[in-house]
Amino acid sequence: RAALDRATVLLSMTKGGKRIDNVWGSGGGQQSVKHLVKEIDMLLKEYLLSGDVLEAERCLQELEVPHFHHELVYEAVVMVLESTGEKTFKMLLDLLKSLWKSSVITVDQMKRGYERVYSEIPDINLDVPHSYSVLERFVEECFHAGIISKPLRDLCPSR
Repeated sequence: RAALDRATVLLSMTKGGKRIDNVWGSGGGQQSVKHLVKEIDMLLKEYLLSGDVLEAERCLQELEVPHFHHELVYEAVVMVLESTGEKTFKMLLDLLKSLWKSSVITVDQMKRGYERVYSEIPDINLDVPHSYSVLERFVEECFHAGIISKPLRDLCPSR
């Protein structure tokens, strides 16, 4: 009873919610989609600079949004399509492989991320002319690494 009374007082205080967020943190489901997309984008860019897979995995888990991990898959694949070098291709392949093997990203989230890329590849190709061939190559590498299934690989659009 004392704990409930104390919580009621804290919540009713001016800016009490902000204080509680600072103490306990806000859950992943409470964050806006725009904020989560920005966090995932920063996470991927930081990973590309540091190469620290474990740190990227920790940061993703700290977001507390396992239902939104498809966004990381989508953003990672789009980064591969937009990149010009082999380094980004290999690093993001390694990151997805690690997140897959550690079960941080589920089958469903992996599938949703790839399906989003597949559906948006015609628009992506307008900005990145070689995107179809890079996507086919990346999808093939992901299949051989065991990250995606044969049916998902076979859905990959081609020119």
